[in-house]
Amino acid sequence: MLHPEPSPGQGSLLPVLLALLGTTWAEVWPPQLQEQALLPGALNRKESFLLLSLHNRLRSQVQPPAADMRRLDWSDSLAQLAQARASLCGTPAPSLASALWHTPQVGWNVQLLPEGSVSFVEVVSLWFAEGQQYSHAAGECAHNATCTHYTQLVWATSSQLGCGQHLCSAGQAVMEAFVCAYSPGGNWEVNGKTIVPYKKGASCSLCTASVSGCFKAWDHAGGLCEVPRNPCRMSCWNHGRLNISTCHCHCPPGYTGRYCQVRCSLQCVHGRFREEECSCVCDIGYTGAQCATKVHFPFHTCDLRIDGDCFMVSSEADTYYRARMKCQRKGGVLAQIETQKVQDILAFYLGRLETNEVTDSDFETRNFWIGLTYKTAKDSFRWATGEHQAFTSFAFGQPDNQGFGNCVELQASAAFNWNDQRCKTRNRYICQFAQEHISRWGLEP
Repeated sequence: MLHPEPSPGQGSLLPVLLALLGTTWAEVWPPQLQEQALLPGALNRKESFLLLSLHNRLRSQVQPPAADMRRLDWSDSLAQLAQARASLCGTPAPSLASALWHTPQVGWNVQLLPEGSVSFVEVVSLWFAEGQQYSHAAGECAHNATCTHYTQLVWATSSQLGCGQHLCSAGQAVMEAFVCAYSPGGNWEVNGKTIVPYKKGASCSLCTASVSGCFKAWDHAGGLCEVPRNPCRMSCWNHGRLNISTCHCHCPPGYTGRYCQVRCSLQCVHGRFREEECSCVCDIGYTGAQCATKVHFPFHTCDLRIDGDCFMVSSEADTYYRARMKCQRKGGVLAQIETQKVQDILAFYLGRLETNEVTDSDFETRNFWIGLTYKTAKDSFRWATGEHQAFTSFAFGQPDNQGFGNCVELQASAAFNWNDQRCKTRNRYICQFAQEHISRWGLEP
């Protein structure tokens, strides 16, 4: 359970206590540490609400102010993961530990402290206090200091939270494990350096189109981006996922149709079904009606590697369709951004490029094509593979010109969030190569 707030006298000694007794999961734990079932289970509703409210209040108080900070919502599934990880108490069972450690797109804050020395609310406040050692301008933590709890707590694009705590015994001592899980996670690295957790600016000034609402409670210093309160009044069948920004269903494999109501009998050996059609979209490296024929790739160097996929930023500019053709000739596709992690890293990398020089001198913008276009017949945006986009990062007020701006770019003036643009505009572009095919590339072009 959550403990009451300490008295003023106790609060002044808390940082010293934690400096002497605190530890994290990254450290070596005593092998004899065993879990002790003294707590009944997950946090109750009141405790969950207090932790969620504290997280959102602290996220609104960052300095410099954040322009794209999202409001967190409580997730029962994340809370179950956090509770399971807390109950491991430093001696994880291999099967459970493997499932927890490799949960995709989830970030963690974990602390182990003596029982009763601190409440969960105080632990979260101490994580936030690490921000005093963090320089947003330099994107670095002070020498010999720890800031990773802080950067995960204030990671702007995290939108869901779940926490758990557990009592553990270590010989005569009783320790307490505090765990919070965040999705999407944060603390992503580029070239060995963690990128900054948020974009600075006036609060809510860089909210994306899917979270264009601005939430500000009475005790918040600034606003937080949130999903506008306009439900689609529809549901998806067969476990499909509803994209509330476009009111379209993203169907699981084997299903298609507006509501995922159509089941396809065709088998895609190395691919997936096209949205709303029972035909295959092949993985890169395969072709044929059922994606069963293998093709070969030349070798390419990567500007970025994200989860094994290779991303190449062009040094030349071209129209959307010519850029798409050039990526295909190299054995790839125009970048298909399907997670917040990929969006965060690409935006950070493009923002830090020292120059926007290109080999073709008549380029028109500082923006970059990705593989997304508006399909009039489908009345929606689709990736070059034909798939409807489930993830979106349109800048505020975008898309705004679907009749003429049918192609999508990463817009420099909007912190490289998305903008719809005329397809004949000459932009630089980003090619993407799938992880499973990079190992097949030879050493010669």
